[in-house]
Amino acid sequence: MSQATTFSVPTTGPATPSLMAARMDDSLRALLSGNSGASRPAYAVAGTVWVSTATAGQLKLYLYDGADDILLMVVDTATNAVTFSGLGAAINAATAKTAPIGADKLGIWDSAAGDTKSLTLTVLSTFLAPLLGPDFVQGGIVLPNGSTPLTHLDIAAFTVKALSKFASSASTLTKNINGTWVAGNGGGLDTGTKAANATYFVYALRKQSDGSGEVVLSTSATVGGVNLSLLTGYDVLAPIGVALTDGSSNIREFIMNSRDEYTYTTPIREVTNAAISTTSALLAITVPNGVKVKANLRFMFSSGATTNSALFHDPAQGTLVAGGNDAGGNVGTIQVASGFAVGSDEIWTNTSMQIRRVSGASGSIWIWTDGFTFPCKRTA
Repeated sequence: MSQATTFSVPTTGPATPSLMAARMDDSLRALLSGNSGASRPAYAVAGTVWVSTATAGQLKLYLYDGADDILLMVVDTATNAVTFSGLGAAINAATAKTAPIGADKLGIWDSAAGDTKSLTLTVLSTFLAPLLGPDFVQGGIVLPNGSTPLTHLDIAAFTVKALSKFASSASTLTKNINGTWVAGNGGGLDTGTKAANATYFVYALRKQSDGSGEVVLSTSATVGGVNLSLLTGYDVLAPIGVALTDGSSNIREFIMNSRDEYTYTTPIREVTNAAISTTSALLAITVPNGVKVKANLRFMFSSGATTNSALFHDPAQGTLVAGGNDAGGNVGTIQVASGFAVGSDEIWTNTSMQIRRVSGASGSIWIWTDGFTFPCKRTA
């Protein structure tokens, strides 16, 4: 490393061959070493680039502008790490991107390869996902479309973490049950055609190239059962909602809130004046098929036997016996023969849309389903 005493060759003579060679060699050595030295070379002019060796363990590259030495970068001679001067200020002065997408990139140091690499936000989110707590759904409220509620669903913007991956949609998506899936607003079914008395689960999708969110409608109650033939380039993450159709293949209109609670616009009368007895029996109601949900139910009960009560409960509890000396009841006790008692309860179903019913003596029941809760790990 050196700086020339005089950076040039003699331009006037006479000069001996030895002097010419010495001056040329001195200048070439300065060029080879990047004009390195403890301070700026005396022969520097505007535009000269030189290396400072004043700090032990570091080589600092400067550009002389004719008045000041501008630091360009610093090389750590022990680790070979390079720090570019002014990079932080340049980043700080750059135009802020308020809506980053998964394809955006960051620069990182690859400790294994020993060089710099680019990293997409999609890959970064996948790396961070297992470290950032449990799975969740934020947003993504599902509602029948205001103009075409019988066939179209609006899914609000959402962020979902599942399967160690993140997906986020920026705006409301509208999907319909009239056709198969396309990206954006349009057909939503993973396969087949709309069906009567069906359950359509709304699944969050993650576009693999940029981490953006999409949705698909499927009758499958599990992620693994979603048909993937139309979903090339997407990951199926988790269910974020559900909708049911009626006997005419139309969506049963409902209201959904951020606690995963669904309320039918019109309560569904499940049975009218149906028999109930001391023999426990399963009863199918209008809730999603293939999953357990907490049904919001109302009951009316009539019996010729006074002090008789009815019990509706979770099938997972097995076979219960109604009555004050047994498992009790959730429909008020009949006080007058053939009178009526009313009650309500929230009851977990089995995966076949059923609850259990039993009474202390024979009677008749009426049941209405107001809605249900379908937990999807929604936080807001």
